[in-house]
Amino acid sequence: MLSGRVHPAEAYRQVEFDARVHGASQQELVWICFEQLTGALGTAIHVHEIGDPQLRSRSLSRAVSSLLALEMGLSGDDPVVLAMRDLYSRARSSILSCAVDFDAERLDHIRRDFIDIHAALSGG
Repeated sequence: MLSGRVHPAEAYRQVEFDARVHGASQQELVWICFEQLTGALGTAIHVHEIGDPQLRSRSLSRAVSSLLALEMGLSGDDPVVLAMRDLYSRARSSILSCAVDFDAERLDHIRRDFIDIHAALSGG
């Protein structure tokens, strides 16, 4: 019964992810969330083009989970925190709407925005 088994590549990805998270600082966890978000969106776009709806769905779910983790890590009510909370919420809503009506261009725009934000926050 192969349907219940995890693909080996997915299992290795999960083990690597768990190891990184386990030893990460708070700042590193934020970077991991950004990497997971942008990677998941890139994967969703790619697998949509090649016709893999299951992996597309899992990738969009991983992107939403990354945004939720980023949002849960925010605290306070200063203007930057409020702006980031709004950004994460709007991005999450857009990604969820793309799960129903896939829009690769919109997802790529979100992906590029978060790549830029990550670079700006990390000084690179």
